[in-house]
Amino acid sequence: MYVFAAISAHRQKSLTMPTPMQDAAPMLDFLKQDQDPLTGKVMRRVRSFVLREGRLTAGQQKALDSLWPRFGLERGAGLLDPQVVFGRDAPRVLEIGYGMGHSLVQMAGAEPDKDFIGIEVHRPGVGALLMATDEMGISNLRSYCDDAVDILELCIPDASLTRVQLYFPDPWHKKKHHKRRIVQSAWVQLVQRKLAPGGVLHMATDWENYALHMHEVMQTEKGWENLAGDKAFIERPEWRPETKFERRGARLGHGVWDLLYKKI
Repeated sequence: MYVFAAISAHRQKSLTMPTPMQDAAPMLDFLKQDQDPLTGKVMRRVRSFVLREGRLTAGQQKALDSLWPRFGLERGAGLLDPQVVFGRDAPRVLEIGYGMGHSLVQMAGAEPDKDFIGIEVHRPGVGALLMATDEMGISNLRSYCDDAVDILELCIPDASLTRVQLYFPDPWHKKKHHKRRIVQSAWVQLVQRKLAPGGVLHMATDWENYALHMHEVMQTEKGWENLAGDKAFIERPEWRPETKFERRGARLGHGVWDLLYKKI
């Protein structure tokens, strides 16, 4: 049985886990679940990301301090109530592992008729998202800083999402690490539960092997329609902005594969 989690779009290769005393609250709640109740030490669990905090800029830290109460969401609040969080009940889009948040902020600004929820474990990225959200005057975007599977299980009501987005997750390219890939049968079934009928799961990767893995997993699951039809992959939908990372890869001849599946 695998433990799945949110992953950053920016690849992390080493693990430097902060203790829960290092400003873990009020975010990174999953660290509290990993803490040994007797020793207080963090116990490592198998996850599909590694937590390497990196250095917070002064702006990112200020955003976390001042904007988190406004735009941040906590697992401790339980099931998300859209009327409380957004002041309305609009179609909701959830993105797992938004990195520095540039494209997610852009999408929220471009689709004001929808409400967006991001999940990211790396606080520099969360801080950057909060800054951009505030600077652009966006009101339809909120973020968790936590483990995505825990949030899906504990905080997202069933059949409540219009779209789930997973863009450029860590491919864990070594075969011995494939078990860490977030796209596995149990994760797909969890996402399916959270999507409303007709809702879509949109994935994108720049690793062909992972794209084929995603397609293979989806083909084994019932209750999905591949919107690419007879083709395995689809052209980038207009709602997904092309990232700098993606454009740089294209210049180097790297491909990008988008997969779009509808819950039926």
